[in-house]
Amino acid sequence: MTPNFTQTAAFLWAVADLLRGDFKQSQYGRIILPFTLLRRLECVLEEDKPGILKKNAEVSKMGLPESAAEKILLHATSANFVNTSPMDLSKLGEASIKDNLETYLQSFSKDAREIFEYFKFSEFIGQLNDCNLLYKVVQKFANADLSPQRISNYEMGLVFEELIRRFAESSNETAGEHFTPRDIVRLTTSLVFMADDEVLTREGIIRTIYDPTAGTGGFLSNGMEYVHELNPNAVMRAFGQELNPESYAICKADMLIKGQEVDRIKLGNTLSNDQLYADKFDYMLSNPPFGVDWKKVEKEIRDEHTFKGFDGRFGPGLPRVSDGSLLFLLHLISKLRDTRDGGGRIGIILNGSPLFTGGAGSGESEIRRYILEVDLLEAIVALPTDMFYNTGIATYVWVLSNKKAPERKGKVQLINGVNLCSKMRRSLGSKRNVMLDDDIATITRAFGQFAQIDSVELNKPEDVKSNRGRQADNPKAPEPKTFSSKVFATTDFGYRRITVERPLRLSVQFSNERLEELRFAPKPFDSVMKWAYEQFGQNWADEDYGDLSAYESEIRAYIKENFSGLKEKQIKTVLDDGLWRFQKALLEVGVALQKQLGKQMGTDAIVVGHCDDFNHFEGQLKKALKAIEVKLEVGEKKQLLNAVSWKNPEAQRVIKKVHSQQADPLYGLFELGKKVVEFQADGDLRDYENIPLDPSRPVKELVEDYFLKEVAPHVPDAWIDGSKRDGKDGELGLVGYEIPFNRHFYVYTPPRSLEEIDADLDLVSQEIMDLLREVHS
Repeated sequence: MTPNFTQTAAFLWAVADLLRGDFKQSQYGRIILPFTLLRRLECVLEEDKPGILKKNAEVSKMGLPESAAEKILLHATSANFVNTSPMDLSKLGEASIKDNLETYLQSFSKDAREIFEYFKFSEFIGQLNDCNLLYKVVQKFANADLSPQRISNYEMGLVFEELIRRFAESSNETAGEHFTPRDIVRLTTSLVFMADDEVLTREGIIRTIYDPTAGTGGFLSNGMEYVHELNPNAVMRAFGQELNPESYAICKADMLIKGQEVDRIKLGNTLSNDQLYADKFDYMLSNPPFGVDWKKVEKEIRDEHTFKGFDGRFGPGLPRVSDGSLLFLLHLISKLRDTRDGGGRIGIILNGSPLFTGGAGSGESEIRRYILEVDLLEAIVALPTDMFYNTGIATYVWVLSNKKAPERKGKVQLINGVNLCSKMRRSLGSKRNVMLDDDIATITRAFGQFAQIDSVELNKPEDVKSNRGRQADNPKAPEPKTFSSKVFATTDFGYRRITVERPLRLSVQFSNERLEELRFAPKPFDSVMKWAYEQFGQNWADEDYGDLSAYESEIRAYIKENFSGLKEKQIKTVLDDGLWRFQKALLEVGVALQKQLGKQMGTDAIVVGHCDDFNHFEGQLKKALKAIEVKLEVGEKKQLLNAVSWKNPEAQRVIKKVHSQQADPLYGLFELGKKVVEFQADGDLRDYENIPLDPSRPVKELVEDYFLKEVAPHVPDAWIDGSKRDGKDGELGLVGYEIPFNRHFYVYTPPRSLEEIDADLDLVSQEIMDLLREVHS
């Protein structure tokens, strides 16, 4: 921004001196921005005003609807708005200035009037009037020359952006919700546009730019500025949508000031109500909210995913409800102009979560898989921390395109720019670092050259460390600040997740203590029932077994205090004697089985001995059930076995099924004597192995080689679950994708030698001994 623009913005912002004391600092922008817009609009209309008033006198006699009358009036001016009032800021007077100003605002055409409504400008007009400041503020702006002859639309846009920046910084506690820092905007815009610099300098070029989370319009404005600097005659049409009404008003005002068609800026939730659903764009820039859930619009999004699939925006998959960042990315991808029409490019700022959250088969992984397999991702740039007003977390710029250069096809560039920043003299909220022009140039140069750069040391000052507390005599040497860039094949981020199973091994014992557990239902009822039985059930007779009606209030109080997770339906179940009688009947079956098994196995009828072969026990159990003429339901049998059995790594493997086919130990078919058996898998021992993708080898060969080298030598009884196959290619294992950015740039720092550590310990010990001598002397 040249000094002239800065001076104009400073002159307008000086109104804050009048507001100080009566308004909070965070409210200054809510007054200065709409007044600036108002003054600019009336300056733009000044020459055409007589013609507008004359035409309005004719149209008002026709009795037309507002929209029709407005279209006729727009022919009387070169602007895309009108005002039918003979007043302006200099003619409002002092006595009735509030009413006159509100009437003046209502005389604007619909698009312009709507902006002031979303600013809630009338509320601030009332507050200014109550403080006797309205006339003074109006006079201040009436004396500002914001005419097109003095300041062009492009230049006025710069002035307005400077005012937006000042507003954001004055309210930095909420700035991040609607304002992206200008250094990040410049970097992202450069990365998206630079590949098309040659095209954008041609005569008569027309391009579109879109931001689905427009905020105050920073990305849209900067994109237009970038193209204007390359080619002042190029036409850049801006489109956007914003959820926050105030940010929407600021963005729309900025576009109106720049001469854009403001009906291209929409208000509403982009994910659930895309108001530009039929449009495709050349360039897209976005800074969606980090880690914000999409629960409020979950139904609409799931319906689009389910019923439209890839014909909608969310065909590849849905991320978890707690973070909707990747939904915005999918939305942008759906807006890319078709490659036959020139294609499009995307720049989006995301936190670290979309890089790696979600394992193979999850929504996040499937979204990454789609992006990489369709070959849309060009680069990811890691930004320094503390770059945004409302968060200090790690952030990344993703650059995507469906018109990759030949050398980039099948490749992804990762750029580590975490050290490319300087400390700000004064923090703004969480923003403590700033990227200077040289820092931005370093990143854009590496991106433009598609360069492999190995840890170039930067000329950056060391971070200032705290001098509080005891300082180490041999402080750790500061790590050098470096910059690097690496290029990977898209398949380098993929893997196949195979499921590795191990056999279940169970031991069994029909002891009284284990059978007593059958008196109580499984979780979540067991703990409450044990307490209730101990307190009230010791003297129950058969006829009143489980009757807790006399103790209901006491039991409810205990549950509320100790088991607050139980719902009312579950509490009623505990209080119902039907549950208690059911469990008592199951306990009696267990006791009967204990006696019968004792006879069959030749052991003590009261305590059936410890058995480490569950397969043999299961055969005995079937005979015992038949002998006592009891048939257990599936749930009852499961509860009985859970009570009397436990996992034991020394026990025999539990056979699930006998097969007639040949043994295949890699996939769980083992020879046992003369039989081929499949063992029951132990869920607690289930494990997963991620095998890097290798397109040059058959999947089966790749998986089996990995298993034999990395798994089998350590757990010889393990096998691969061959039923777990990828839903898209049908091959073994689930395909997953993640981008472990930090792992690729990790530099190993060897620990200090033992001699050095020992010397430090000796020194500290000596200091302690010296202090003790001083105490005792």
